[in-house]
This record gives sequence, C-alpha cells and structure tokens, in this order.
Amino acid sequence: MSEDSVPTVSVELSDYDKAAKQNAIIAYAFMLSGFFFGLTWLIGGIWAMIKKADAQGTIFEDHYSNAIKTFWIGLCLTILGGILVMVGVGVIILIATAIWTLYKLIKGLARITSNKSYANT
Repeated sequence: MSEDSVPTVSVELSDYDKAAKQNAIIAYAFMLSGFFFGLTWLIGGIWAMIKKADAQGTIFEDHYSNAIKTFWIGLCLTILGGILVMVGVGVIILIATAIWTLYKLIKGLARITSNKSYANT
C-alpha cells in the first residue's frame, strides 16, 4: 500500500438505514428549496417531524433533530425579522438567519451523503 492511498471503509446500510437516509435528504432538499419556493420550507420541516420516528436507532437519527431544530429556529427568527424590518434591525436578523440556516442544511447534506451522523460524535 503506498503512502498516497487511503483505506476506505465501506459500510453496508440496511434497508431501514437507507430509508432513514433518503427521508432526511428529502427533508433537507425541501427546506433548501424553501429559499426559492417558500412553501417547501414548511413541507420539509413537517416531513422531518413525521419521519423522525422511522429513523430511531439509525446513524441518521440526529439529522432529523437538526432539520427540525433548524426549521423551528429559522421560522421564529424569520417571523421576528419580518416584524422588526420596519425598525431596520429586522434586515440584519433575516440575513443572519438565512446564512445560519444554509450552513446547517448544507452541513447536514454533506454529512448524510457521506453516511455520517450530523454530530461529530
């Protein structure tokens, strides 16, 4: 084995794991498309809440917690920012919320497509 080659570990996912992974990716995709089509943000959040129980015991379970937490915090901060936009500080809240939300969703997608849990543990 040469220095440049890195051994890879291939983990075979069960059908249960594959379904959990697929549903989390669907939730992430809906939420990301919500930046363009608003309503799909809501669909993605609801999808994650409904499908979370189906992922219990898998390495992808915490992706659902991430999507749900991101949904609720993003929704609340967007409403707050929308209300405060008349005062000026709302624009800052909306921009910060969009950046934070994109980070959380893209990180989740990057980790799940590598068959990793959301948390580093």
